[in-house]
Amino acid sequence: MYWPLQENFFDKKSKAKAAKFLINSTQLTQHKKVKEFEKKFASWNGSKYSIYVNSGSSANLLIINSAKELYNWKDSDEIIVPAVTWPTTVTPVIQFNLKPVFVDINIEDFSYNYEELKKKINNKTKAIFIAHLIGYPANVKKIKKIIGKRNILIFEDCCESQGAHINKKKIGNFGLASSFSFYWGHHMSTIEGGMICTNNKKFYDACILKRSHGLARELPLKMHNSIKRKYKDINFNFLFLTDGFNLRSTELNAYIGIEMLKSINKFIYIRNKNYKEFIRICKKYKKYLYVLKNPPGVSSFVFPFIFKTKKIKEIIQKVLFENKIETRPFIAGNLLKQPFLKKFSINYKPNDLINSDLIHENAIYIGNNQYVGFSRLKKLNLLLDKTFIQ
Repeated sequence: MYWPLQENFFDKKSKAKAAKFLINSTQLTQHKKVKEFEKKFASWNGSKYSIYVNSGSSANLLIINSAKELYNWKDSDEIIVPAVTWPTTVTPVIQFNLKPVFVDINIEDFSYNYEELKKKINNKTKAIFIAHLIGYPANVKKIKKIIGKRNILIFEDCCESQGAHINKKKIGNFGLASSFSFYWGHHMSTIEGGMICTNNKKFYDACILKRSHGLARELPLKMHNSIKRKYKDINFNFLFLTDGFNLRSTELNAYIGIEMLKSINKFIYIRNKNYKEFIRICKKYKKYLYVLKNPPGVSSFVFPFIFKTKKIKEIIQKVLFENKIETRPFIAGNLLKQPFLKKFSINYKPNDLINSDLIHENAIYIGNNQYVGFSRLKKLNLLLDKTFIQ
């Protein structure tokens, strides 16, 4: 039995439905289905507005670029980011000439080391980018308390944690904007795709413009007449109000997203049921593993192992490989060990990122999704028993 990290949700039945949609469609570039998907996803997430883009990474790019323009940030203004996250939570900060300030994580909810976060805030801090990692909601209440009355924005990277919630309020609604990924290995998929959620109309309009080259015609229809009157000498269909990109997706991808939304709650239920059993299995090995919590609000993404030593990690990784269970590092480990961030890493001492280093050296994860069931978890249990209980 092969246990991959990711499994193909796009079965024959799904392909047949998508093919029928494709055959009957007269327009496949961004149009009515995209708007329908945006509306339905916003409703599902409890957000006012959603903007569909071609990836979660593009969502982060658009968030940072729009915020910099809207709030008149200067080059070298600071954005606080976690040392453990996917690189594209960080790269837009660098690409738009802002300064990423890295903070260590904790190993309870995998968000910031909150005490260290306090120390990194200064008068150049413009925003804190929260990454809700592997399905765990960050302690946003604590982060907001740390911010206090300072004018610091919150962004949420929800790419790995769709459906996670804090006191029944879904993540992605606690700051100015949030990003979601619909890459095929995530909770739901449009094959490739991503979404921005926001409850701020001005920010929504800024993202809508920048998603499509900066074209005025992309804005809501009720805004068109006033813009036409202001710029009478320019053809409205080719009026550019700002710089922008082409980060649009397609009608086909949106159609797949609409179909996936019908099943997402069931998928999350199965993932969380699996995760509860995974935690139960791991509790037997406290001598070798950091046993993780399973707090309310989790929307499990994967099964993570954080080992007490690197040697134990290597032993288990070998056992899993030999038994056809695919593993990978915990996200990308400590990002400051990556070559592209070398110029930033020189500002950090070894003890600054203790938990991020622990994750980098001693952590791996294996796949969890709606296809994982009792038989696989039983196999995992037997393998761990055989390895640890000798």
